[in-house]
Amino acid sequence: MKLSHLAETLIGSEIIKLAGEIKEKQAKGEKIYNFTIGDFDPKVFPIPAEFEEEIITAYKEGFTNYPPADGIPELRKSVSEFIAEHENLNYDPAKEIVISCGGRPIIYATFRTIVDRGEKVVYATPSWNNNHYTHFLEAEHVVLETKPENDFMPTAAELKPLLKGATLLALCSPQNPTGTAFGKQQLEEICDLVIAENKSRGADEKPLYVMFDQMYWVLTFGQTQHYTPVSLRPELRDYTIFIDGMSKAFAATGVRVGWALGPAHVIGKMKSILSHVGAWSPMAEQHAAARYLRRKDEVNAYLKQFKGEVEERLQKIYEGFDGLKKAGHPVEAIAPQAAIYLTLKIDLAGKKTADGTVLADQAAVTSYILNEAKLGLVPFYAFGAPKTSPWYRLSVGTCVKEEIPAMIAQLKAALEKLQ
Repeated sequence: MKLSHLAETLIGSEIIKLAGEIKEKQAKGEKIYNFTIGDFDPKVFPIPAEFEEEIITAYKEGFTNYPPADGIPELRKSVSEFIAEHENLNYDPAKEIVISCGGRPIIYATFRTIVDRGEKVVYATPSWNNNHYTHFLEAEHVVLETKPENDFMPTAAELKPLLKGATLLALCSPQNPTGTAFGKQQLEEICDLVIAENKSRGADEKPLYVMFDQMYWVLTFGQTQHYTPVSLRPELRDYTIFIDGMSKAFAATGVRVGWALGPAHVIGKMKSILSHVGAWSPMAEQHAAARYLRRKDEVNAYLKQFKGEVEERLQKIYEGFDGLKKAGHPVEAIAPQAAIYLTLKIDLAGKKTADGTVLADQAAVTSYILNEAKLGLVPFYAFGAPKTSPWYRLSVGTCVKEEIPAMIAQLKAALEKLQ
């Protein structure tokens, strides 16, 4: 029986499919190093204790009814103050901030508010879910395949020929899946392209908007700094919608508190769309988040500790892969920059296993690494890269750091079995 065109043509999540295979193996008692899901194991990365206390208190106080469709005023005010203090971005809590249950609904609302059927959406690959949201709207995919020499981040030179006539430019920094981030000059040059493009359009033409997903912005390491279009080019304020929230900044993926910042004329329409979708963050969690974000000392202490734990895992795994590369194995990694991800290259296509089986393609490589090394990674083709790409995302959200040496040793043994 036929269903809607959307339902019939929507591609399922490769990550969820891979996670299903891993769960089957784990159910059979296999020890799998599962670094596939961009989530946190609460036993490894618990939410802040003070935030948990505030959630429990809010439920005890009876905050179990419907919240306002755009978020409670107290939380919008706390978000405004938090962003102003940490990023020097100033947004009116009444008109320029909307609360939702995580990032997905506000990304959907951003697309729905800005893009009409057939209009151009520009996004880079690998990237998270831009292809699916563009498909939802039956918009035109304008896809830039990024390069490892640019840390898989789009450049102004690459984007310049793609922006003419486009309605939305989707950017993400720090980037999911790569764990890399825009440098200052790199983002400035892209901002200048958007400004020039909008100046070239007539008064009756729809401008080019920027969706800037910064869900991982608190997680930057070493010399990496987080930059935003509005901080670098204030005139982009009228055209930029920020995607943000507590999910990744506070290991609170299941708490479901996200927000968008942007110009009032866009945020107002997003509020209307979300009011019909009903994708509200729960009332108790909103009150808890509003209170917790005001506890500045506790917030700053948690972020410092949390960042340190994430960076330590990323760095140790990077050093392990660098050691394998120096030993002559066809692997490499990009040094940790941000987020909870490490970008890895495992270039084994064409190699033979111990029983003479040829790893004919990257899917076979992924299976070999899972079955032989017991290591679950997400191939970049799950994020829109070519099926032949040898690059992978490794997520440390469930990583027990004491197990890293054993994981590297098991991968080394699997690589040494190949011919």
